[in-house]
Amino acid sequence: MKKIPADLKQISNVLVTDIAEEGRGVGKADDLVIFIEKAIPGDVADIELLKKKKNFAEARINRLIKPSEYRTEPFCQHFGVCGGCKWQHMTYEAQLQFKQKSVTDALQRLAKIDTSETEPILPSFETRYYRNKLEYTFSNKRWLTNEDISTGGDAEMNALGFHVPLRFDKILNIETCYLQGDPSNEIRNSIRSFALENNISFYDLRNHEGALRNLIVRTATTGELMIVVIFAYPGEEEVSLLMQFVQQRFPQTTSLLYILNQKKNDTIFDQEINVFAGRDYIFEEMEGLTFKIGAKSFYQTNSLQAHELYSIARQFAGFKGDELVYDLYTGAGTIANFVARHVKEVIGIEYVPSAIEDAKLNSSINGITNTTFYAGDMKDVLTPDFVAAHGKPDVIITDPPRAGMHGDVVQRLLEIEAPKIVYVSCNAATQARDLAILGEKYSVSRIRPVDMFPHTQHVENVVLLEKVVRRL
Repeated sequence: MKKIPADLKQISNVLVTDIAEEGRGVGKADDLVIFIEKAIPGDVADIELLKKKKNFAEARINRLIKPSEYRTEPFCQHFGVCGGCKWQHMTYEAQLQFKQKSVTDALQRLAKIDTSETEPILPSFETRYYRNKLEYTFSNKRWLTNEDISTGGDAEMNALGFHVPLRFDKILNIETCYLQGDPSNEIRNSIRSFALENNISFYDLRNHEGALRNLIVRTATTGELMIVVIFAYPGEEEVSLLMQFVQQRFPQTTSLLYILNQKKNDTIFDQEINVFAGRDYIFEEMEGLTFKIGAKSFYQTNSLQAHELYSIARQFAGFKGDELVYDLYTGAGTIANFVARHVKEVIGIEYVPSAIEDAKLNSSINGITNTTFYAGDMKDVLTPDFVAAHGKPDVIITDPPRAGMHGDVVQRLLEIEAPKIVYVSCNAATQARDLAILGEKYSVSRIRPVDMFPHTQHVENVVLLEKVVRRL
C-alpha cells in the first residue's frame, strides 16, 4: 500500500452520498471514492484518511459538520464495537430506503434489468428482538473498549459474547443484546456469572484450552426454548455442575443440551448432541404447519418475517393446484412444505443430508404426502436424467446461499425451461449475476425486497422469472 501523502490525510467538507456494507458511508473527493466509518448519506464531515489505495480510501469522521436527516441515536451500548447492527445509527425508514436502492442498483448494474416496477420493500414486523437464534462465544481474552482502557481496564478478562470484527481471538462481553427476546440476555449473563463464581475456565481461542466454548439459545413463536452449551475441555463434574444450574435457573427450558467439541473450529454439525433435560428439539409453527427444530437444524432466524418471505414467493408463483414444483436448496424443506398444500407435488434438493432428513420429518409431522427430497450437490443431482425421471417442473423455486447458484445449475435451468422460476436471494449481487444469464430465455416480471434483518445491510429479494415465448 502506498504511503498516504501528508496533504491527503485530512479532507474537509465531504458529503456522504451513499452507504456500503459494514455500515460505512460513501463519499468522494475528486476521483477518490472514500468509505467512511459510521457515516450515513446526508452527513457532511471533515474526515481523516486511514488507508489509501489507487481508486478508493478508508476514513473516519474527525468532525461532523452537518448531520444527516437520517441520523439517529444508537440504542445499544455495544454499537460501533460489536460486529452486528451496523446501521443502528440510521432511522429504520432510511434503512429500508437504502436496502431497496441496493437491490435495484445491483439488478440494474449487473443484469441490466428494468427495476422501475420494483415493489416496495416489506418492512420487518419487529426491529428489535426479532431473531430466534443467537450463538455466543466464551473467551478468556475479553476485548477492551476505549472506555475500559481509559479507566484502567477491568481485571476480569473472561467474556461471553460476540467476536470483534477482524479479531478471531477477541470477544466483546455483551451486557444487553437487542436481537433476541427474553430470556436470552438473562441466560447468557447468568451462565457467565455462574462460571466465574465457580472458576469454570473460559476457552482460549489461540491455544485451544479451557472448559466453556460456545452457547446457543434458540426460541420459537410457540414459546419453546432451547439452550445448548458447548464445552471443550471441562474438568471433572463441571458439565453436570453448570447444566444443573441452567436447569434450575431456567425451568421453562424445553430442550437443554450440551456438546463436547474439541476440534479447532466451532462447527457442531459433526458433533454428538447430548440431552441433559427435556427433548432434543423444539417446535416452531408457521401458518398451521409445525416444524421440528434441533440443535443443528436450519430455520430462518426471523420467524415472523420468514412467513412473509415465503408468502411472497408463493404469491409470485401463482399456483393453481396442479403444478409440479422443484424446490432447489430446500434446506429443512420449509418452503417445500409451506407450498405443498397448494400444488400437486414438490421435489426438494439440498446438499446437506441432515437437512434433508429434517425436511422429510417435517413433511411427516404435518401429514404432507406430496413431497420428495433428495440430498446431494445441486449440479450433480439436477441432471437431465433426474428431470426425465421426475418430470419437467411447472415452477422452480430456488433459494441458494449467498454465493448464488453454481454456473452449471444456472445452465441446467436454461435447459429445463420451466415456465416460471421464483428466485429468492440474500445477496442481490449474485442474484443479478444469475439473472443476467437466465435472461437468455426468461424475463423478470416481479421484484420485491424483504427486510429480514433490521439495522444491518442484509436484505432478501424475491424475483419472478417467466419464460419468454419466442414467435417465429
